[in-house]
Amino acid sequence: MPYAVSVTRLRLRAARFVLPFLWHSFKSNRQALAADGGIAVALRRHRGSYWTVSVWRDRSAVRAFMMSGAHKHAMPKLADWCDEAALAHWEQNDAKLPSWEEAECRLAAEGRLSHVRDPSPAQAQGLILGEQASPETALGKSF
Repeated sequence: MPYAVSVTRLRLRAARFVLPFLWHSFKSNRQALAADGGIAVALRRHRGSYWTVSVWRDRSAVRAFMMSGAHKHAMPKLADWCDEAALAHWEQNDAKLPSWEEAECRLAAEGRLSHVRDPSPAQAQGLILGEQASPETALGKSF
């Protein structure tokens, strides 16, 4: 049975957004942990960005989570709060969380940018991993 995996990378454009972002992240994380079909969630701050990786029973469970509750309430704010945003989805054969290295490689190889109102130069250039790393760097890694 294939499991759905989701990875996101968000970079805040100003320090004034940190506290509200963290509050919404906390609420969204709690929602994901309790969601029907949610299997595992991990969060990290890495190279100035906030990352999530999650494993779900199937794609419909991911979609139901995204379009409800705390996550649905937070999503519209991210276009204003972030200057970089990217996400990727894939399926895998087990329910194990992928390593952060695999999540980063997958994001670089298969990800897409999300809309932000005030993009960083890296976002404007289409760099999925932002200014700190390029997709070409990540693609050299195996997963």
